[in-house]
Amino acid sequence: MKKSTILFLTIIMALAFVGLLYMQIVYMDNMVRMRNEHFSEAVKRSLYSVCAKLEQDETKYFLDEGFVSGSSLYSSNILSDNNINSGDKNKIFQQDGGSLSNSHKDAFRSMQEDLKGQYLYQRGLLNEIILSILSQSSDRPIEERADSAVVKRYLTFEFENNGLNIPFKFALVNRGGTVIYESHDYMPQTKDKVYTQTLFPNDPIYRMNYLKVYFPTKSEYIFSSINYMIPAFVLTFILLVVFVYTVIVAFRQKRLSEMKNDFINNMTHEFKTPISTISLAAQMLNDDSVRKSPSMLTHISTVINDETKRLRFQVEKVLQMSMFDKQKTILKIQELDANLAISNVVHTYNIKVEKYGGKITANLDAENALVNVDEMHFTNVIFNLLDNAVKYRNEDVPLLLNVTTRDIADERLEIAISDNGIGIKKEDLKKVFEKFYRVSTGNRHDVKGFGLGLAYVKKMVNEFKGDIRVESELGIGTKFIITLPLI
Repeated sequence: MKKSTILFLTIIMALAFVGLLYMQIVYMDNMVRMRNEHFSEAVKRSLYSVCAKLEQDETKYFLDEGFVSGSSLYSSNILSDNNINSGDKNKIFQQDGGSLSNSHKDAFRSMQEDLKGQYLYQRGLLNEIILSILSQSSDRPIEERADSAVVKRYLTFEFENNGLNIPFKFALVNRGGTVIYESHDYMPQTKDKVYTQTLFPNDPIYRMNYLKVYFPTKSEYIFSSINYMIPAFVLTFILLVVFVYTVIVAFRQKRLSEMKNDFINNMTHEFKTPISTISLAAQMLNDDSVRKSPSMLTHISTVINDETKRLRFQVEKVLQMSMFDKQKTILKIQELDANLAISNVVHTYNIKVEKYGGKITANLDAENALVNVDEMHFTNVIFNLLDNAVKYRNEDVPLLLNVTTRDIADERLEIAISDNGIGIKKEDLKKVFEKFYRVSTGNRHDVKGFGLGLAYVKKMVNEFKGDIRVESELGIGTKFIITLPLI
């Protein structure tokens, strides 16, 4: 499958998952908002009913105290007068076969006027009584007008009647904010959980009192309606994470597959230099003049030996690719003179550098260079760094390589390998030691590799209890600095 096809399917699936998550979030948000609105409406309706009941109780209180006894008396008089007048009226209608004389009509009009006057008088009395209740009720202590036990009983009844079977706390405060009484543990955390209702709204403004109610478990009650949605949301999110991980693995496997296809060509490139060097040395041995020179024979035999070692190192490097998947690398740690080992590597590598018209120098100034390392892997680390310098050389200028050693504080050895190559961009510096990561070389296509070289170098340096860092400037060069603990 093409990379573009995989990328297209990935985008489609990602959008589908994101859309599904978004719809679930919107649905849950709407459910919570609606639940909160219904809750607030039920609370306000309950508080209004409680306020109405308290006003009814106060009216009954004044009636029981005899404030309307006078109205009862006048009402009985009205009823008795009406009965009498009704009897007289019946008598009048019974006379003369139900016909009314002028005198009778006048009498009837007179009775109507009397009834009207009595009605107006009684209505005036009732108005005076109502005004008396309004003016005197606010003088009563609010604790008597709204007893805490009665208020709690009314609140409980109204909340249950409106389907709010959850704990609540309440308090009665005056206009100045002073608490008159409160239920146990009345400590609202936030104002959005407190509902306020004015008690006896007809009282004078300066005597206003307010009933405040809050619900400690309001949030749990609101979100209980979407509890079943949370597992679905979590499962969808898990599916999204698994999908993203699967896509990442698929791209990585595709990349590994491409690397596997180039494996043979890359290995040919890696083995080319040592094989060519050994072949060249063998050809030189066929020259009679060379065989007659003991010093030349010694030099050629040394080169063949060194290149054979390097070829073995390259094979070992390939075998070490499996090392990244292991928990622990098997190393043969031994005491080694880093100056001597680096000198041998530089001597061997000089042939390859000269092939590209370059020059390599070694300033091994460390007085104490004894370290505990695996000789083969340590030498391979130096070879890898030198190989990188050659691969990423600047073709416009002669290649210059410099290897230095020096003693630094805390009994550590510093090894620096610098070049005048193409350099590394700042955004790539933090990634060069990652496995399979390769720095872009622009239009150059002759740089081969697996993206494992520097990852291998870092792993080995860490195994040696050391550190490695890189300094580079684009177009100027790169410098790798290794620090190892001394013996």
